[in-house]
Amino acid sequence: MRSLFRRLRRQRHPATTLLVLVFSAAALAADPPSNTHSPIQPFTHSPDLFPILPWDVLHGWKEPYQNPKHGLASIAECNFTIGGFVTPKDLPLCEKLGLAAIMAPAASGRPWFAKWREMHAEQIDQAVKELVQACGNSPAVLGYYIMDEPGTTAFPALAQAVSAVKKHAPGKLAYINLFPSYATVGAPDKSQLGAATYTEYLERFVDEVKPQILSYDNYMVQYSDDMEDRRKAAVYYADLLEVRRVAQKYGLPFWNIVSSNQIRKQTPIPSPANMAFQAYTTLAAGGRGVSWYKYYQAGYAYAPIGKSDEKTPTWRYLQTVNHQLRTLGPILNRLTSTGVFFTSPPPVDNLPLLPGTVVQEVQSTASPRGFTHAKPPIMVGEFQDEQGHDWVMLVNLSLERSANIKITTADAYKTRQAVSAEDGRLSPFDEQNGHWLLAGHGALIKLE
Repeated sequence: MRSLFRRLRRQRHPATTLLVLVFSAAALAADPPSNTHSPIQPFTHSPDLFPILPWDVLHGWKEPYQNPKHGLASIAECNFTIGGFVTPKDLPLCEKLGLAAIMAPAASGRPWFAKWREMHAEQIDQAVKELVQACGNSPAVLGYYIMDEPGTTAFPALAQAVSAVKKHAPGKLAYINLFPSYATVGAPDKSQLGAATYTEYLERFVDEVKPQILSYDNYMVQYSDDMEDRRKAAVYYADLLEVRRVAQKYGLPFWNIVSSNQIRKQTPIPSPANMAFQAYTTLAAGGRGVSWYKYYQAGYAYAPIGKSDEKTPTWRYLQTVNHQLRTLGPILNRLTSTGVFFTSPPPVDNLPLLPGTVVQEVQSTASPRGFTHAKPPIMVGEFQDEQGHDWVMLVNLSLERSANIKITTADAYKTRQAVSAEDGRLSPFDEQNGHWLLAGHGALIKLE
């Protein structure tokens, strides 16, 4: 993440090297998990936990390490479920606050990068063993930070690190986060990905590293000026759907890292609409975790915790979005993602269009009374539970307008019930007057 940012800063136009992936509707719509790749062990945890991570090290990346005024207590208050990257001394408070924890990297200098490539297999095994032993048997430990944004040349060493975590801490996560597709492509050691395409990069990561999850970052919602630049907006959707496809192919969960600060001085700032958009599109695609970059401001602006270590308006927006994730996430953890579709015309080209298997059509309007003819685009995520019931997630992709929606389904259902993002209660979906979605927000619907 940091290495990519440094490269982007040196470019006159950060997105000039965007890799826009083109997919067919059939390839993106539904790709059932495959169980033929036995060496891959997907990370599992209680379905009641939906990972919501502040992508930040609690005490900072460099010395002098400090205890922030708004530390773990504020992270819990902001409705995160993971306390960020922490040290062993933080684990008792994580336990008290009910926060899971990913252990911070132990290396100094560039800890987010680590020096796995310079280590022999025995050294990697010993380093992981020492990290695991330092954490004791705390139930708060969810996993261990391994590396951020590796290129393919790091994959052999990362495979050793993942294997060591499985050996010394069975059931825990070896956390590795991947580049987005707009990192540079090309030969190893001459590009960031070290692969010719993003698909090759993802496939090689799974094949060579045998990870437990796929985690990647993408900040194109802000880079695209709240999705107004269609070329950059297309990269957000393309990455989301391609990571979903590869994750489903290998039976892996995926996490999405999105933005909770102003990525660049000229880009839009965090808002209730663009933060909800990033969360709900991840949910609709079947994502199993959301990470927010970042919690503490440091070199960025409009972060949840400001430069004077104070809570900002962004903190309040994030608290609300995280509450919705905490409410809906455990429900979605118990569902299987079966398809992703979009209304026509789609927000960008080359997206899979309705009809889907469950939803045939979505009628969308910003004004049922006809004061505007705007029809906000809608993303439809289809799901199924263990009892065979159908569920759908509907997301208003407009960041400017609320949307009134009505849906037509392939089958007749006795009931259509909307799930409250506040407390999870079910209430009848208003089929006569339509269901309203705020800009960037979504709704989970149960069909029986």
